[in-house]
Amino acid sequence: MNVRIAIPVPSSDVEYNGRSLPPYVEALEAAGASVVVVDLIQAQQKVAKLLAGVQGILLPGSRFDVDPERYGETRSPECGEADDARTAVDELLLQDAFNLRKPILAICHGTQTLNVWRNGSLIQDLKTEVNHRPGRTVVDAHPVKVAQGSRLAALLPDSGVLETAVNSSHHQAISVPGDNLRVTAVSPHDGVIEAVELDSPDHFVLAVQWHPERTCSESAVSRSIFKTFVEAAAAWQPRS
Repeated sequence: MNVRIAIPVPSSDVEYNGRSLPPYVEALEAAGASVVVVDLIQAQQKVAKLLAGVQGILLPGSRFDVDPERYGETRSPECGEADDARTAVDELLLQDAFNLRKPILAICHGTQTLNVWRNGSLIQDLKTEVNHRPGRTVVDAHPVKVAQGSRLAALLPDSGVLETAVNSSHHQAISVPGDNLRVTAVSPHDGVIEAVELDSPDHFVLAVQWHPERTCSESAVSRSIFKTFVEAAAAWQPRS
């Protein structure tokens, strides 16, 4: 089976896309998937046609923030502008994936989008002793503590230690988890939520706050995240 994964263009910023999109494509292709890039200016009908031929959805990072009005808050001075075009495409992809139980992998901004779409809320600007945005080149920014029995825990080395080091590049994070989203990783030194999963055994939804696409060459956990996601997409069948 040819596993096809849809990923939206990360943002309306062409320069940002040029450096951010290729690592996602490379990680998915290395895991055995074909990538369907969804442009942000396509008509809804064309996006729907593309989605009919994919088995999974990846929501990538972005340099933009989620509009706080979407979770009932007034924008703080530290909150960046929203990207309406990306938001519209994400909503189409999420609706399709949840309607048909297609596997979802969400990363950084994608995690925040998923959480708000599921009626959760965000911290608009992190103020903590942990540096959550040390730079793109820092591979091990801080540890995360992983919940036992989670999908994420199954990807860790079989050492009995439910902790791994991750990179980090975000100034927002989940405040209140969305409907049926289970917290499965936190930053142990400040309690920031670093991963959530849908609490459903028959629908693969994994969302991480860090950027595994940037560390596939260094991290077996990063490679396993993409491999497991693509395997879930390969196993997906349309609902009867």
